[in-house]
Amino acid sequence: MSQSPIKPARAGYRYVVLAMLILAYTFNFLDRQILGILAGSIKADLHLTDTQIGLMGGVAFAALYTTLGVPLAWLADRVSRTWIMTVALTVWSGFTVACGFAGGFWSLFLSRMGVGVGEAGGVAPAYSLIADYFPKDQRARALAVYSFGIPLGTALGVLFGGLIAAYVDWRFAFIIVGLAGVLLAPVFKWVVKDPERGGMDREPGEVAPLVAPKAPAFGTVLSTILPKPSFWLLSFGAACSSICGYGVAFWLPTFFQRSFGLSLTERALYYSALSLIGGVAGIWLGGVLADRFGAKNKAAYALAPAICFLIALPCFLLAMNVNSMVLAFLLFLIPTGLNLAWLGPVVAAVQHLAPASMRTTTSALFLLINNLLGLAVGLWFFGYVSDLLAPRYGAESMRHAIYIGLGFYVVSAGLLILASRRLQRDWVD
Repeated sequence: MSQSPIKPARAGYRYVVLAMLILAYTFNFLDRQILGILAGSIKADLHLTDTQIGLMGGVAFAALYTTLGVPLAWLADRVSRTWIMTVALTVWSGFTVACGFAGGFWSLFLSRMGVGVGEAGGVAPAYSLIADYFPKDQRARALAVYSFGIPLGTALGVLFGGLIAAYVDWRFAFIIVGLAGVLLAPVFKWVVKDPERGGMDREPGEVAPLVAPKAPAFGTVLSTILPKPSFWLLSFGAACSSICGYGVAFWLPTFFQRSFGLSLTERALYYSALSLIGGVAGIWLGGVLADRFGAKNKAAYALAPAICFLIALPCFLLAMNVNSMVLAFLLFLIPTGLNLAWLGPVVAAVQHLAPASMRTTTSALFLLINNLLGLAVGLWFFGYVSDLLAPRYGAESMRHAIYIGLGFYVVSAGLLILASRRLQRDWVD
């Protein structure tokens, strides 16, 4: 039997797959972020505190989302990634529906844990699929485009969740978006096929092996990834930014209500537009910068987001302290975009810290660190600090909680600058 040249997926189908992955990621973030816009209604209906809302949005979701992500990614390196994503989409959407029937803190907390269980299988396999559908010089942009699901899901969750809650109730919002995800799952499985692992890493005309390489043992992945300083620096750098990214994104609607006096409908329209425009622009910027400058210097994959965070910090502070809602919107666009510019560069860099057969598990280990801090700590941190400061600042306590939390941007930038000095050494082509 002779070997034959690799036949990569046709460009047209490649973009169809990317579109489906974006759609699934949009539902991932829609179901994840809808709680933020509904927090005020849920808090009033179920008599909850900011800390309890933060626990449901953060710890309840992140506890199983992060820990199950690693074994599911290990499995995805061995079996069909598309099947794992299909089941995951069905599970998290079903538990989103269950959130609509919650009668108190614990029933909603457990339902949010269920959403986290499902979403544990939704992201790391997608990263690996994209790496096997797109060539090396396009991966940062492809991963950045995939990450459009974050602002799209956030914007749709805020918009539809807020409007449905305003005109019907918050329970109906959970039920509608959850059922939509359940219906999407079989369509996703029908459209998205599992490509050859590592096929896009070969040079044009290079032949494929007769037998696909066996997925390495989990211990082998750990011994490959964990000794690399750049893995830890990228992971904790991204995690510190995610404390702000997830935390501020979740609590900004509450800030707009308490400090800017916006109604539920006004918050839904204002923040959804902010998330969509700023988020898409920032993510695309990060991917373009990484692909353009990273080809010459691998350090750019970490330096570009570090610079973005340092620019975002003063813009955020200024936006929170202007009197004009129009001017505030324009100023908020800058940090909203720059806050997400790390996704394409950092995720692409993580993909190149390990061979193709280890990418899904490596991505899950990265996400474990990023989300344990970003989701579990970030959402809880701002709610807890707000409750702590409430006796002194009253309705303005969330403003001051955000002031304190923005300091994580500085920590993140420092870690990413350190990572930039190690990337060339740790890189796997």
